[in-house]
Amino acid sequence: MEVFGYRSQMLRRALCLIASVLTCGVLALVFYWRPQWRVWACCTPCSLQEADTVLLRTTDEFQRYMRKPVICFNLSTLSFPISKSPGELVVADPHSVINKAILKPELKLRCVQVQKIRYAWDNVEKQFQKVGLLEDSNSCYDIHQTFGVGLSSDEQEVRRLVCGPNAIEVEIQPVWKLLVKQVLNPFYMFQAFTLTLWLSQGYTEYSIAIIILSVLSIILSVYDLRQQSVKLHNLVEDHNKVQVTIRVKDKGLQELESRFLVPGDTLILPGKLSLPCDAILMDGSCVVNEGMLTGESVPVTKTPLPQSEHTMPWKSHSLEDYRRHVLFCGTEVIQIKPSGQGPVRAIVLKTGYNTAKGDLVRSILYPRPLNFKLYSDAFKFIVFLACLGVAGFFYALGVYLHYGVPSRDTVTMALLLLTVTVPPVLPAALTTGIVYAQKRLKGKKIFCISPQRINMCGQLNLVCFDKTGTLTEDGLDLWGVVPSAGNCFQEVHSFASGSPLPWGPLCAAMASCHSLILLDGTVQGDPLDLKMFEGTNWNMEDGSADNRTVGMPDSGVVIKPGPRASQSPVESLRILLQFPFSSSLQRMSVVARLAGEDGFHAYMKGAPEMVATFCRSETVPNHFSQELRNYTMQGFRVIALAHKALKMGRLSEVVNVTREEVESELTFLGLLIMENRLKKETKPVLKELSEAHIRTVMITGDNLQTAITVAKNSGMIPRGSQVILVEATEPEGSLPASVSWQLVENQEKGPGKKESYVNIGNSSAPDGEGGSGYHFAMSGKSYQVLFQHFCTLLPKILVNGTIFARMSPGQKSSLVEEFQKLNYYVGMCGDGANDCGALKMAHAGISLSEQEASVASPFTSKTANIECVPHLIKEGRAALVSSFGVFKYLTMYGIIQFIGTSLLYWQLQLFGNYQYLMQDVAITLMVCLTMSSTHAYPKLAPYRPPGQLLSPPLLLSVILNSSFTIIVQLCAFLFVKQQPWYFEIYKYRECFLANQTKFSTNMTLERNCTGNATMLPGSILSFESTTLWPICTINCITVAFIFSKGKPFRKPIYTNYIFSFLLISALGLTIFLFFSDFQAIYRGMEFLPTVTSWRISVFVAALVQFCVAFFVEDAILQNRQLWLLIKKKFGFYSKSQYRHWQRKLAEDSMWPPTNRTDYAGEGKNGFYINLAYESTEQIPKEKRELRDETTEQHFLTRL
Repeated sequence: MEVFGYRSQMLRRALCLIASVLTCGVLALVFYWRPQWRVWACCTPCSLQEADTVLLRTTDEFQRYMRKPVICFNLSTLSFPISKSPGELVVADPHSVINKAILKPELKLRCVQVQKIRYAWDNVEKQFQKVGLLEDSNSCYDIHQTFGVGLSSDEQEVRRLVCGPNAIEVEIQPVWKLLVKQVLNPFYMFQAFTLTLWLSQGYTEYSIAIIILSVLSIILSVYDLRQQSVKLHNLVEDHNKVQVTIRVKDKGLQELESRFLVPGDTLILPGKLSLPCDAILMDGSCVVNEGMLTGESVPVTKTPLPQSEHTMPWKSHSLEDYRRHVLFCGTEVIQIKPSGQGPVRAIVLKTGYNTAKGDLVRSILYPRPLNFKLYSDAFKFIVFLACLGVAGFFYALGVYLHYGVPSRDTVTMALLLLTVTVPPVLPAALTTGIVYAQKRLKGKKIFCISPQRINMCGQLNLVCFDKTGTLTEDGLDLWGVVPSAGNCFQEVHSFASGSPLPWGPLCAAMASCHSLILLDGTVQGDPLDLKMFEGTNWNMEDGSADNRTVGMPDSGVVIKPGPRASQSPVESLRILLQFPFSSSLQRMSVVARLAGEDGFHAYMKGAPEMVATFCRSETVPNHFSQELRNYTMQGFRVIALAHKALKMGRLSEVVNVTREEVESELTFLGLLIMENRLKKETKPVLKELSEAHIRTVMITGDNLQTAITVAKNSGMIPRGSQVILVEATEPEGSLPASVSWQLVENQEKGPGKKESYVNIGNSSAPDGEGGSGYHFAMSGKSYQVLFQHFCTLLPKILVNGTIFARMSPGQKSSLVEEFQKLNYYVGMCGDGANDCGALKMAHAGISLSEQEASVASPFTSKTANIECVPHLIKEGRAALVSSFGVFKYLTMYGIIQFIGTSLLYWQLQLFGNYQYLMQDVAITLMVCLTMSSTHAYPKLAPYRPPGQLLSPPLLLSVILNSSFTIIVQLCAFLFVKQQPWYFEIYKYRECFLANQTKFSTNMTLERNCTGNATMLPGSILSFESTTLWPICTINCITVAFIFSKGKPFRKPIYTNYIFSFLLISALGLTIFLFFSDFQAIYRGMEFLPTVTSWRISVFVAALVQFCVAFFVEDAILQNRQLWLLIKKKFGFYSKSQYRHWQRKLAEDSMWPPTNRTDYAGEGKNGFYINLAYESTEQIPKEKRELRDETTEQHFLTRL
């Protein structure tokens, strides 16, 4: 986001105020729509340091502007004196922005608040910096030393003034304010002008109908916004009223309301608590439920920040795993485990909207704008219609001035023609399609918090899936363990046999190395840990009371053998210390003590490849890789276990032991084999998506070989396709980064076996198959190296990349973003746990959750399988096609009326009120509100609907239908004048009215009246209007039918019963009115009697127009094969990046590479180092702050 400084000028503001009054508020309205114009008009540019107003502009494609005033705080108003000496710190933290933001000796501080986040002006760095959080530059040592004993009351007061309250306050918007915002929408303002003009001309009925519809629409919108505001307010209100205990420096413990917390406060955790802020755990440990963040209610264990004396920033010290020390706002503390050094303490890290919960609320209040072609094209179409109306305005002015009509009447009639082209029913009509789709999705148990994304779902052409819990069953079944002894694997112990697992280090590791907790007498935790623990037949008991006497950290869990467990010499074991699992570390470890022993034992479990690196090489079996591959090839989930006896004799030594000490020189114990079955819905859904030519990609945290096997068994990788493993390595010393390509062979193990087995072979790709039917597979580590060092190579791999394994949450989000850069419309389906960032980043994120609506993603499916994906795509396609159809119809409706009215204007005439009313209410209004209710077609088509209005078929459709309309109406307008019974009734109006009692529709009308009457502007009775009205009306009905095409994206039109009934009724009524011989109808509709033969001719002309238009639309414009042929003939190709790479790679005989290694470096194989990539540690401080500022101000929430 770019920031520009401005200073207000009183003279300019006064001139703008006078201009607003003189323009009756029009200028003020323009300034409301364009805040940047207001700033440019009222202010002069200046430096940010001197500015009293800042103008912010987003750096995305939307270039949106925001105007914010600069707020000034005076610290001299505080209840205690503050030193004015420049050298003295105001707050104790030397890294704090507050010290650099306070201007001395004035004791003033300048701030700006953007989307609920406060930024203070840094007088040193000369930029606005975020306040309301502790700086990331603090080291672990700094945090412990500076904040461990609490803040002084004076510093708390300073921080409260600068950072603001620790409150996530969502204002319940007053109804009048919501109403004003809705009414001041540019389209509603134009609508108000249109309706005022129509009412002044006596067109009351339709105007009232549109007013009622608009008022209802505004009321519903205001009600919906108000309800959302109330719900969000109620959701966060309790957060602001939590009573907490803090430690104040030199004053001891103090109770206060959570809204008074400031960053740096020492928070005492009493037990169960809903956290009112983000905090760093300092002492003791606790178990929290982070379901509010992830949608998955699995207890997570948090560990204290180590008291390391390293000077590196605390987040860098913990690498990606810093979250294990952070208690996030809004999460529930469900269990605390004090150390022997006092209560569980935490330091307040972030407050208010800076917190994790604040980020979620801000993502709802300020959603990411959608860059969807439909919406930008729709705006261009409306501008085109408005320009057409302006042309009509000048045409009307010319005609009426030519006939010498008074100026007032001339302007009124010209304005009437201006308003004809833009239908006032447009907003309601476009909204109905999304409303119908949302209702149908709700019936399929798919809930949506971002309805605008439904149309976007119709364009999805790539869907990413998580594996565990999404493609495969959530729960794992124990298959067996493969013990290891003397660097050899032993005989497999199968759990299916029913025999208990024999006691030994392996059994002890399975019983203790987990993050399970005992809550209200029930064992709870990760499903994998639960299955592993159940396999031992041991039980968990609460041993907290005993532990307090011992004074051990992390204690409270005692494991004892159950009645079905094998004979054990150990009565119990106690978990003393835990280093929790993290997806970035891919392991966890614990320190436990066996009853009756003086020593301590360390146990580790995790990804086999990772665990093996921490074990002594002589304990790892020689055939480790082969054995691991043997099981992962069959789709098993494999976990490795390790152990070592700690050389410690005292409990106090265990308290201070580091993770590095525990996780070293371990003895490899064996492999735990778990079965992860495919869900029964997975295979048919993936097949359906494949047949619809929608790419499917797997992004998982699991083992690469397991992922490949699951992809093959599920059909994601078709039978016979090649899989190429991409392995990239970081640069080492003088060696640059490298990437190697290995072809995977398919083998069948034994006759009749269906399982896929994977073997890395050395054979090259068969001749002629190098460019097709191949899939790349890689790990998260390789992806990261490619992202850093092979930026030009990454798109080539992504075009055919199908398997991405061992991916961290951040890498998942990055991968989705890279796919979007290739112009894919990306869907992401996951369980909401580690996929939050990717779900939010994707065009359509679908969370499989039991909750009705999840903040983790725009869509939530209560059905826990991937059947929701094709449902969502079908409804998205139906809604998108409906939106296109409605827009085309309303465009044609405006053009049809514009052409008919323009022809009548030529002789100062127009249609009658009831003639307009029939077209506007009985046809257009009813049709638009029901056209979109056609259900989605049950089968996915192998191609997507058009994604933009400005595509050749759609533009030609409007242009050709407009041409047919002009031809038919112009011919009817001219031919009616040639009829023997025709006369110019507006010249003989009095004579005609005198003879109107002799009503007969079949009489021969003769021009036997004489008179020299003047032209009457706005007259209605004429043979031209009587002829043009049925043509226009039938044309409106027929284009509604033509633009309501069913297959392949919607069901046939006759299945939409209400819409079909309305069309048939409207057509029948039109024919009845036109062919009836009732004088009352003719007077009411302001028709003139004509001979039956002429009326039949008019009807035939309308019918011929329908037949021609239907043929052109269905046989030519909607003929996909014809358009593909034209594109091929003239060499038109898709401009999408992924299509470009597909064409380029198809011509490359050397692609895909197999069984070779390439190195990064300029000029080598066309691969270059990505100089744009820098890790956080490598970026200079000023650049990092600027980048963080930009990222933050884009307001994209990544958890």
